[in-house]
Amino acid sequence: MKRSEDKRKWMGRAVVILLFAAALLVLPLTGCGNGGGPLEHKNMPYEPDTPAPVPHEGVFVSEHGTMTFSGDGESVIIDFDMALAECLGLPEGEQEAKYVFLSGVLPPHGNVPVRYDVAHMIRIVAGEGDESRSADINIGRYSDGSFSTGTGCTTSDRITFFMDWKDDGDWEAVDFLKQEEPAS
Repeated sequence: MKRSEDKRKWMGRAVVILLFAAALLVLPLTGCGNGGGPLEHKNMPYEPDTPAPVPHEGVFVSEHGTMTFSGDGESVIIDFDMALAECLGLPEGEQEAKYVFLSGVLPPHGNVPVRYDVAHMIRIVAGEGDESRSADINIGRYSDGSFSTGTGCTTSDRITFFMDWKDDGDWEAVDFLKQEEPAS
């Protein structure tokens, strides 16, 4: 009889231990869905603890055209030459467009809108509806023979496009620099 009671006690303890172990395994998974919760991990882009920079405003000029930003954080008038327009798949000449700065690819979200001082890309959409055309353009900084993207590369007075003109992996920087406003 003693042996039967010992076996029953041991089985009871084993069941309690297994249930506790199962609860420990399930607990981390409770925060992984869209439901949120304290354990939820969001794969979101880095943004500094500083205030977001004000949206671009004014005329930015390069050897391949201009971008005139309204200061509203979404509207721009682009005026690209034939070479840049063809490479980007956007219309040549002056066009009203919308823009958004984007993060690098973050699974499962893809590219998400971010402030320009931490962006890896800019999306420009010219036209509306079925007639619209868009381009996702790698942006960053070019110096000392190397390209860099991310924090601090795009500034209030410089947006650099990385262009692969011949689609052969030979990248070139196209700097759009803010034009100084004439003194009044």
